[in-house]
Amino acid sequence: MRKQDMKEIPKWGTYLRGIWRDAFAGHLSAEEQKEIYLDSFLWHLCSYQQVSCLEKDEAIRAFHEQLKKKCTIFYQLTNEAFLIQNAAELTMKELPYEELSWDYGDLYVMDWESKWTFMITHEHDELGPYFMSKLPGGRKTNIIGNTHFATQGRHD
Repeated sequence: MRKQDMKEIPKWGTYLRGIWRDAFAGHLSAEEQKEIYLDSFLWHLCSYQQVSCLEKDEAIRAFHEQLKKKCTIFYQLTNEAFLIQNAAELTMKELPYEELSWDYGDLYVMDWESKWTFMITHEHDELGPYFMSKLPGGRKTNIIGNTHFATQGRHD
């Protein structure tokens, strides 16, 4: 990825977290979201096993193999965000993630159309990274090899 493909979009963090929540956790009621502390960390959706997702090396591999066009990068605890206009060659190593930073240790990459997301957590030794994608109609899916796992989201 070329550096000029990454554009800072200041103060978009809150907005993008809301889009992410609607796209990937919208099948949970407000009470269910509260029970898994989704307000604390969006990736709790995966760690509390509320969706089907890929983890660790499988998640990284899926992110690298994902057809990427335009996407956003944002954090859990800060409003800084980035827009990647041409993300085709974006890899995990290029992400603006800081392992030992409270502000930059929980990073989310989300497709511009909210079709997929990749998450790196501050608890990366134990939890994450995670990857999940959606099929048309809001169903979430994982692809491992040639096997597809899909779950239909519930809408309250």
